[in-house]
Amino acid sequence: MPAKVKYEQVDLLKEKLSRSSAVFVGEYRGMTVAQSTALRSRVRAAGGELKVAKNTLFAIAMKEAGLEALPESMTTGPNIYALCYDDPVAVAKVLKEYATDKTQKAFLLKGGLLDKTLLDLNQLYALADLPSKDVLRGQVVRTIAAPISGLVNVLSGTMRGLVTCLAQIRDKKEAA
Repeated sequence: MPAKVKYEQVDLLKEKLSRSSAVFVGEYRGMTVAQSTALRSRVRAAGGELKVAKNTLFAIAMKEAGLEALPESMTTGPNIYALCYDDPVAVAKVLKEYATDKTQKAFLLKGGLLDKTLLDLNQLYALADLPSKDVLRGQVVRTIAAPISGLVNVLSGTMRGLVTCLAQIRDKKEAA
């Protein structure tokens, strides 16, 4: 019979999974405490949380949360799970940056789950290469505002021409 602690861990993981929009998996074999602390703080700053859990308990929590099970290739070894609460792109950027850092060899990114879509490593890297939500919002606003500002410039051009013409007439009358 499983211990009460394991039930509590599954409940805690299930609650965290229900709040998260994405889950990324990485293997942390050989990471020092300083390295894991640095990675945790960077992920937390990006709007996520790193969680170390037994793979079987995490799989049970995912099943109870109604999420698709991760493939066995992602759930072997000592894994650390990144739960994204805000912007999954920001957390993916941090994880990709850390995994591709040449100075460390201990952290290996495996893949993840975005909403209900399973991501392999290449798709996760493609997600990390996307601009952040704020940048995308700015691009959308700029795209929407461009025709409006063009229309304002065209309409004000007619008024500007009329004012210029009237100023020239005034100057000619004053000179005469």
